Amino acid sequence: MRKPNYEKFPHLPVPGAKSCATGWDAIASRLLEAAGLSRRSRCVLVIECYPGVDEAQVRAELSARLAPVVAPDPREALLPPDKIEALVAPFLGGDDPVFGFLSNLTLPQFFDPAKVEGLRAQVAAFPAGLVLLVGCGARLIADGDVFVYADLARWEAQLRFRRNESANLGTANHTLATNLQYKRAFYVDWRVADRWKRPLIAQWDFVLDTHDPRAPKLADGESVRRGLRHAVTRPFRVVPLFDPAPWGGQWMKEACDLDRDARNYGWCFDCVPEENSLLLDLDGVRLELPAIDLVFDQPRALLGDAVHARFGDEFPIRFDFLDTVGGGNLSFQVHPLTEYMQRHFGLHYTQDESYYILDAAENADTH
Repeated sequence: MRKPNYEKFPHLPVPGAKSCATGWDAIASRLLEAAGLSRRSRCVLVIECYPGVDEAQVRAELSARLAPVVAPDPREALLPPDKIEALVAPFLGGDDPVFGFLSNLTLPQFFDPAKVEGLRAQVAAFPAGLVLLVGCGARLIADGDVFVYADLARWEAQLRFRRNESANLGTANHTLATNLQYKRAFYVDWRVADRWKRPLIAQWDFVLDTHDPRAPKLADGESVRRGLRHAVTRPFRVVPLFDPAPWGGQWMKEACDLDRDARNYGWCFDCVPEENSLLLDLDGVRLELPAIDLVFDQPRALLGDAVHARFGDEFPIRFDFLDTVGGGNLSFQVHPLTEYMQRHFGLHYTQDESYYILDAAENADTH
């Protein structure tokens, strides 16, 4: 086989973008400058987090460098665990390990209004200095003088589930079976968080990228929005992701230059914006953010008027590589009609499939 030329980390240069701050020291310096405490006596710095972001790390790293006068934890205002479990239970299909119903919950429903008011009063009680709020729901406590959004792609969130590094929204279930964490995230957490995130994109002062905890990056919010607007004016790719499967094969290892010691690769998600990342090159520094942000921010320009009118700010097509070469038979696919999908799962459309055979082993059978 010829040398692989498959680009696994495609990135999009953004004209006129400001460079990112890289590393916690540089990030803290950038935020202190934005806080402008030399010009004003008080600043509330709000860092809203997508589920899966390591809130404790973000809070600890910034607290050590920014020395806030107070750093209330938004988690203190969450409902008790039993009430959160009761809130999400109707969407999880009981004990079934896969099936559920897409949630229509909103983030404020996970919080106790009286406790939220208590944290708001705590923030307001400090007339001077830097107040730091970090966490999912931080924007419920205060709008903030400086607003940072710490985002995370769903694929990275799934990897953190697998490593027992992350829990579902409002829980401490780090050691729950990964498939159950994913199910809860798919039907509830990500729907709630996306519903909360959509209107905030236009308000981001900064975006915090902690996909690689060893090299966090902070980007100017307008540079990120500039990148999203630029993406829809030209061809671009998202960052593909690869995963094994029960029927997975060996072809992608060579074609995509992947780990030869891995058991197999069954899937390559090459364009599934709900899962993939988008790499923006901001003045030579690459910022990773969920590709779904592009769909949320530029749906009409990305999809066109007709598709947008039918599907809204959802990307209705997915592009995958499926590899069975040297593996097993592809799993049997069953996709219900749209009416069934809407009634039983809350999905607005069904999934039709077509296949294009890129390569095949000798005597391969596609029946």
